[in-house]
Amino acid sequence: MKLRAESLFLCSVLFISIITIAKKCDYFLLVGGQKVPAMFMFGDSYGDTGNNDFIVTLVTGDFPPYGRDFKDHIATGRISNGKLMSDYFVEGLGIKELLPPYLDPKLKAQDLLTGVCFASSGSGLDNLTAHLLEVIPLWKQIEHFKEYRKRIAGLVGEEEATAIIRKAIFFITIGTNDFIFNYFALPTRRLQFTVQEYTDFLLNTYTLYIKELYNLGATRIAVINVPPLGCLPIERTSGSFLNKGACDEKINQASSRFNSGLNAAIAGLKPTFPTLRIASLDYHNLISEFIANPSKYGLEVIAKACCGTGTFEVLFLCNELSPLTCPNASKYLFFDSVHLTQKAYKIISSVLLTRDVPQLL
Repeated sequence: MKLRAESLFLCSVLFISIITIAKKCDYFLLVGGQKVPAMFMFGDSYGDTGNNDFIVTLVTGDFPPYGRDFKDHIATGRISNGKLMSDYFVEGLGIKELLPPYLDPKLKAQDLLTGVCFASSGSGLDNLTAHLLEVIPLWKQIEHFKEYRKRIAGLVGEEEATAIIRKAIFFITIGTNDFIFNYFALPTRRLQFTVQEYTDFLLNTYTLYIKELYNLGATRIAVINVPPLGCLPIERTSGSFLNKGACDEKINQASSRFNSGLNAAIAGLKPTFPTLRIASLDYHNLISEFIANPSKYGLEVIAKACCGTGTFEVLFLCNELSPLTCPNASKYLFFDSVHLTQKAYKIISSVLLTRDVPQLL
C-alpha cells in the first residue's frame, strides 16, 4: 500500500513537472510526441536571418537601429528590431533558439543538422525582383539547399540525411517584393502583364518551386501568404495624395488575389502528391486583425513605423541618424515602413505554430 502511494506521488510530481515545462515552452505540446529534427526557411526578408550580410547588396539590416532589441543589441542582418518568424518557429518547435543563415561561414555541424535559413531579403518569385535588388533569387536558394544536402550527407550518411529532410518542416515566405518593389514600383512588368496575368505567372512559378523541393525530399511544407500590402506604411505614404494615409486598396486587392490563388494551387498539389503535407499559413489575416484590433494585441501604432518618421524609412534609409525613432518598438506593428517589429513576429509565430503547423505533423 505504501509502495502504491509512493508511486502515485511520483507520478503526480512528474505530471506537474511536465505541465510546468510545457507552460514555460510555449509550444512544447505542439508536436504531439513527434520530434521535428530540423527546420528550413526560404524566401525574403520576413524570414532572412542574415544571409544578405554575406553578399554584396544594399538590402540588409546589419546596422542600427536594426537589432536594437536583439540579444546584446546586435544588428545581425535581420530586418527588424529583434527576432523574426524564423527564430520563433525554430524555438517553438523545440529545435534551437535561433535559425542561422546558411551563408554564415561559421556554421557548425550541429547548426547544419538542425536546420538553417536560405531566405534572402528582397527576393521574389520573379527572378527580375531579385535581380533589381541584387539579392539571392529563390532558384538559387534551392541550389543552396542541394549543396546543403550534400554537406549533411557527408556528416551523417545518405540515409540519415534523407530522414532528416523528410521529417523537417520547410517554411516559405515570398511574394511581397514582387508586388511592392517590382510590379507596382516599376513599369517593366506592368507593360508585359495585367495584375491578374502577373499573379498567375508568380503562382505558376511558386508551384514549380514547391514541386522541386518535394522532389528533393521535402514532405512537410508550410507556405506563408503575403500580408495586406496596401497597408504597409510605405504604401500608405506613396498613395497618401489620393488615399490620405489610408491603406491602398488597389494593392490590397492584388495581395488578396495572390493569396486566393495560392490556396487553390496548394489544394491542387495535394491529390497529385499524396505523401506531401502542405499547409497555407494565413499571415495576411493576422496582419489585418492587428490593424483592425490593435489594442487586443497590446499594439498602439499600426499605420506608421517605429523607425524615423514612420512613413517611408526602410533599409539604409532607416539608420542611426533617422530622426524620431520610437523609444518603445513593442507598441508598434511595423519597425520600418515594410517590416514588422519583433513583438508582432512573436505573436504571429505563436498563432501559426499552434493553429496551422500541427496539420504538418
